[in-house]
Amino acid sequence: MSLPEPKSCRPFAYHLLSAQLPAIETTEGLIRSAVAVAAHEMEIADPRDIEAQIGQLAGRIRRRVTSTRPSAILAHLHGVLFDEEGFAGNPGDYYNPRNSYLPAVLESKRGIPISLVLVYKCVAERVGLPVFGINAPGHFLAEVEMDGRPTLVDPFYGGRILSQDEARQQIIEATGRTPSPLAAAMVEADHADPLLQRATHREWIARMIRNLRTIFGETGRQRDAEAMQELFALLA
Repeated sequence: MSLPEPKSCRPFAYHLLSAQLPAIETTEGLIRSAVAVAAHEMEIADPRDIEAQIGQLAGRIRRRVTSTRPSAILAHLHGVLFDEEGFAGNPGDYYNPRNSYLPAVLESKRGIPISLVLVYKCVAERVGLPVFGINAPGHFLAEVEMDGRPTLVDPFYGGRILSQDEARQQIIEATGRTPSPLAAAMVEADHADPLLQRATHREWIARMIRNLRTIFGETGRQRDAEAMQELFALLA
């Protein structure tokens, strides 16, 4: 059954996101879904151009790696993304929608946590480092698999590596939320931390869209807010 044409969203963006849903839990599906969200406002002809930019960053890292040790790959990854390219957060213009658009973030090297983790994941996985998005309250982090051990990375702050306790404290300070006794007991018992849950790709894109819907709604861009709601409905 064909989809109805959207009333507010750019049709190219709407249909591109719809086309990714069967494969959204793949890295390619995640990239293309993020491109679809950006395509509502940005003129994007071919998502493969964005994939090529990510591939170029990964290629620079691969050419430098002489060891298969994950720690060596991670060092080169951070050297290219943060030291040379200068990817970092954009606190001075945090609520600019372009901070959420993958093509714009690749161009400006500035973004918000969720979009910077997206760049980090997509480049890292092309050089052999599995990365997961951590869907933390008020923030978004990367979790890198290093020899079977999770390592938390914050691309918003230039690739800062965090312990689990440091990440939890950062989230608590940012949100003012104190973990419940049950949540604290789960952490003590070595269960998954409720504040540091991995995001599925569907949850990742849904959060990006919700962020944009809120920004557009609060800045009087009602039609764009409605466009984000149309995209969000595709994920339901």
